[in-house]
Amino acid sequence: MKNMRQTTTLLGGAIALTIGLGAHAQDREITYNSDVAKIINENCVVCHREGGVGPMQFENYDQVRPWAPLISYKVENREMPPYAYDQHIGIQELEGDWRLEQEEIDTIVAWVQQGAPLGDTDIVPPAADLPDANGWTFEPMFGEPHMIIPSQAYDIPANGNDLWSKEFVDPQLAENRCIKAVQVKPRGDAKAVVHHANSDVYVYDEEGELQQYGQLTEYAMGKWGELMPEGVCRTMPANSLVRWDIHMFPGGVGATAEGGMIKDNVVEIGLWFHDEDYEETNDVYNQDLRLYPLREGYENGHLIVPPNGYAMTQGFHSFDHPVRIDSFQPHGHLRMNAASLEKFDPKTGRTTSISQISNWSATWHHSHIYEPDVAPLLAPGEVLVIKQWYDNTADNPNNPDPDQWVYGGSRTGDEMSHAWIAVTHLDEEGYEQLLAERREAEQRSLAGSDD
Repeated sequence: MKNMRQTTTLLGGAIALTIGLGAHAQDREITYNSDVAKIINENCVVCHREGGVGPMQFENYDQVRPWAPLISYKVENREMPPYAYDQHIGIQELEGDWRLEQEEIDTIVAWVQQGAPLGDTDIVPPAADLPDANGWTFEPMFGEPHMIIPSQAYDIPANGNDLWSKEFVDPQLAENRCIKAVQVKPRGDAKAVVHHANSDVYVYDEEGELQQYGQLTEYAMGKWGELMPEGVCRTMPANSLVRWDIHMFPGGVGATAEGGMIKDNVVEIGLWFHDEDYEETNDVYNQDLRLYPLREGYENGHLIVPPNGYAMTQGFHSFDHPVRIDSFQPHGHLRMNAASLEKFDPKTGRTTSISQISNWSATWHHSHIYEPDVAPLLAPGEVLVIKQWYDNTADNPNNPDPDQWVYGGSRTGDEMSHAWIAVTHLDEEGYEQLLAERREAEQRSLAGSDD
């Protein structure tokens, strides 16, 4: 599957097209109509529009111009679009990557330095191609979800303590299906008050007892969705039940929090399935999504971040069979500020960086989906090393109170330390085939570079 930046222009403040200005942006006049409107319309307006999650609108020059210095600052520091993922460290080929190209950043910065001019009024910038602000992420690719699983409706007050709901829903699925894509979204205005909405799959065993089958998906604030690569099956079993685990925070978190009561809020799972015979007619491997805990760094078995202090946790996970790591989503709350994923080879003693997020924020959770041809492969015994860092000082802009002791727990004011990782479970033949395909691709690339 091609990178989402090449296949669609939707979402999240982010799909970028290189415009070829880059380092030469300072050599000529840069204007809104000729250069900048295209970038903003394709990358920013999806959130910064009427009814969007952005706190201001960027739908025309008059709306953009007062914010030009702030826009320049935010994009130059890669704070916007809100996709925290370090450049030049580990794997950079990601599906649904919202980051701007460097040429686009240079263009916006040069435009602001030149006074943010409008430009030739005879030039009409291309309009933003926008999905429905409350629509489904993958609808432009796959159409409407094949199945929508709603929660019960909840009234979420304007203030008060954290709320949780745990309930079972019967989606009435008659046969096993392989999931192609999945998205969870709160309806309407509740995006800032739904902290997370996890969903597990349960099935009845031979004795009629309900048993957990696995994880369907995980949602946390700002998450885009999940795509499954070709050749894998994340199974939704026939006659299964879905168990919601929804955490809501009255008043909301982040710049777009409503601060008022949200009535009749419903959280929905949208599922897109492969064809019914997908698993039978294709040689596919099983994929699952799991919570991988980080426990190194806990004090007496508990996560503790001291007042005006810092903490770090680590987790180590290996497999007794070869696997491919398809996605990585670190999770914490308001004091967490960084995370990384590495691979350690005990035979060579070598550690390889896979992903690093140095400016993590609880208001934008991302499942970093690796393009299949570069997704990390682990041989049996190789070790995933997951690290997360916590900043309980006044330097952390998300910190509500640096004078508090922070403990591990489920409340928004507590902390957590784990990562959600999607893993394709391979056999030796499949593992060797993927290695061979990558070696062949590398040889073709090297041969092409000699021309």
